[in-house]
Amino acid sequence: MRFTVQAIAIATATGYAAAKDINFLSDPGVYGPKLEVVHAYYGQWPTGVTVSSTGRIFSNFPGGLDKSNVYNGSNNVFQVGEHTSLTEEVAYPSLEMNHPPGGAINYTTTPPTSANYQDYLIGVQSVVIDALDRLWILDTGRVQSPDGVLLLASYGGPKLVGVNLKTNKVFKTIVFPPDVAYADSYLNDVRFDLRSSVTKSGQGVAYIADSSSQGRNAIIVVDLGTGESWRHLGLTNSVRGESQFISFIWGQPTYYSEGSGPLSTNPTGSDGITLSADSETLYFGPFASRYMYSVPTVRLRDRSQTSELLAQQSVVNLGQKGASDGFETDSNNLIYVGNNELNSINIFNPANGTTYPFVRDPRINWVDTMSAATDGYLYFTSNQLLESNKIRPFGLFRAPLPNKATKVPYKP
Repeated sequence: MRFTVQAIAIATATGYAAAKDINFLSDPGVYGPKLEVVHAYYGQWPTGVTVSSTGRIFSNFPGGLDKSNVYNGSNNVFQVGEHTSLTEEVAYPSLEMNHPPGGAINYTTTPPTSANYQDYLIGVQSVVIDALDRLWILDTGRVQSPDGVLLLASYGGPKLVGVNLKTNKVFKTIVFPPDVAYADSYLNDVRFDLRSSVTKSGQGVAYIADSSSQGRNAIIVVDLGTGESWRHLGLTNSVRGESQFISFIWGQPTYYSEGSGPLSTNPTGSDGITLSADSETLYFGPFASRYMYSVPTVRLRDRSQTSELLAQQSVVNLGQKGASDGFETDSNNLIYVGNNELNSINIFNPANGTTYPFVRDPRINWVDTMSAATDGYLYFTSNQLLESNKIRPFGLFRAPLPNKATKVPYKP
């Protein structure tokens, strides 16, 4: 239908209000509990955050996603930091461990590869404090080159490092073999089941998402006692990004490129993961997808001849929950997922299968990592992940968990 200038003039003359006097319903932009600012990152670009029972806060600054986070001799660059003030962090567990000899890139190979030191941090993507209040550092072993190309990992780089927060010393390092963490894998997030009954070692297991943009996605399982690790759900649709996936942040479409390569749609696979409060179910979702999936953890721990078939057949599609990065669970078994296209965090309730909003705020530009803490708050980073021109500071916020929830407690 076409309106002419004459028709509009007649309508105004016959009593319609002037445009400036018309009030339309608009998006309020906020919902849920008020956000509290916990930290402002003015230095390195963060992804992960985790909070101890005593209130210590740790973040990581992955060299695999930001070339400015790659150690090349500067004392201002480190992979893991402990917060010391509203705006400052210091290298953890030591500056030395964050500075591999000669830097994080091995230029003796052709082409260059990421460094492979087992006792140093190369490219850390996630930090998580388990139910026993121990800090675990997930090292992808991959960093970007100066021209923005994600370099391949070498054996010794991809690893899981446990740190005793009472002594600030490493108590365990699990290095992943090349047939579990491929050179083009990207170890993204990790969750822990410390029940003594789930492994012969009695020390529990860890579940890790391989989100590689090269396409060989899976869920990795690690026996924390023996250090053995294996893959499940490899190359299945549930762990892979959707074809031609595009997300929209603040109304703008986002695309993927590596180095100076052409723009593409996002190919990133399994990213966010979290365990149910009883650790019997793993929830996960690809980065390039709006769907969430679940799988019984008993199927992932199985290593029998048909275990992969059974694991694939037990995956459940739980429907759409928004475009998300990290996931988290509280003590009431509510699952928190980002809805980054709507500046918010959603809750999925496994008891009735519904998804509903938890908090919205215009300052939320990308919920990267969430951490339910023993103080009854949900902490999360908002780091402008998909913005091409990131503007400091990046944010760490918290909001009170509903219904007196807290971090999932330890279950022996």
